[in-house]
Amino acid sequence: MNMLEKLGLAALHQVDPEKAHGLAIRALNAGLGPKTGPFSTDRIATNIAGLDLPNPIGLAAGFDKNATAIAALSQTGFGFLEVGAATPRPQQGNPKPRLFRLSHDKAAINRFGFNNDGMDAIADRLSSCPQDRVIGLNLGANKDSADKAKDFATVLARCGPFVDFVTVNVSSPNTEKLRDLQGKAALTTLLAGVMDARSALAKPIPVFLKIAPDLNPDEIAELAEVADTSCIAAIIATNTTLDRAGLHGPHKAEAGGLSGQPLFEKSTRVLAQLAGQTTLPIIGVGGVGSAEQAYAKICAGASAVQLYTALVFQGISLATDIAKKLDQLLAYDGFATIADAVGSRRGDWT
Repeated sequence: MNMLEKLGLAALHQVDPEKAHGLAIRALNAGLGPKTGPFSTDRIATNIAGLDLPNPIGLAAGFDKNATAIAALSQTGFGFLEVGAATPRPQQGNPKPRLFRLSHDKAAINRFGFNNDGMDAIADRLSSCPQDRVIGLNLGANKDSADKAKDFATVLARCGPFVDFVTVNVSSPNTEKLRDLQGKAALTTLLAGVMDARSALAKPIPVFLKIAPDLNPDEIAELAEVADTSCIAAIIATNTTLDRAGLHGPHKAEAGGLSGQPLFEKSTRVLAQLAGQTTLPIIGVGGVGSAEQAYAKICAGASAVQLYTALVFQGISLATDIAKKLDQLLAYDGFATIADAVGSRRGDWT
C-alpha cells in the first residue's frame, strides 16, 4: 500500500461506512486506482470451470453491486471479478444505517438486503464491460418476490449473455427466507430452473453456488450431494456469518452478516469439510486478508479465493500484494502450480 492509498483509507474511515464505499467507487472511476492489471506467473495462473484466470485472487460480490466500476476494477490486480447481487426488479434494500465497520476486529457487518438497480440496468452495463477479464454476476431474489427460486433463473436469462459465470446466492442472511433455499429439496428445484435458463443461452456459462458458513456437517453433506447432481461448476464457500463470538466495539451486536477476519477460521473449516465430499472446485471466501490466509484456504481445498472486507482496511492494491506473495509461498513449498497445492493440508482443518 502506497502513501496515497493510506491517506485515502484514513480519510474514508472518518465518514459513514456506506458513504465511504460510494466514495471509493467514485475514486476508482476517476482513475485513482491501480492500473497494473493482474499479476501473473505460470505458477499462479489457473483454470476453474473452463475459465482461465491470471491469478486465483478474485473480488467477491458486493463491492461493485451495480456493475458501475468494472472498467476500473479490470485494471487492478484481481484475477477475476464478481459483481452484484442483481435482482429482477430494482430494490432499495433495508433501511440505513445498514453497514458497520468493526475496526478492532478488521471486520464489517452489513444488512444491505440486495440493494441494487435491477437486472435491466446491470445488464446494460455488463454488455459493454471489458472482454479480456473474467467477470461474473451474483444472482439474487427480490425481497417481496412470490417465487424467489424463479428470480435466479430470470436474472440469469437477462444477464447471462454478458458475463463469464454466474453465482446462485442462497446464503445471504439479509433477505427473509432466502437461506431456506439451501435445503435439499428447495435447492434441487431452484438449481434445475437455473440450469434450464442456462441451457437456453446462446453460450451456456458456468454456474456457481454460494453457501453459508453457518451449516452443520449434515447440512454440508446434503449441499455437496445436491451440488454434485445439479451440474453446477463450482461452489463458493462461504458467505457472511450470523455468529458474533469474540467481537469488540459498539456495533458488535448489529443485525446482519459478519465478514472479515473473524470469519476466516469458520469459513475455512466449512471449505475443508466440503472439499472432502465433492470433486467440484471450491472458491474460498471469508477473512482473506493476506497471502498466508489465501494460501491456507488453497491448502484446505480451495482452487481460488475471493476477498472484499479486507480492502476496507488494506486498500485495493491488496490483490496484487497477495498474488505476488502467494507465488513465493507456493515456490517455497515446492509447488509448481496452484492445482498442486489444493487440499494439500485439508486435514489441518477437519
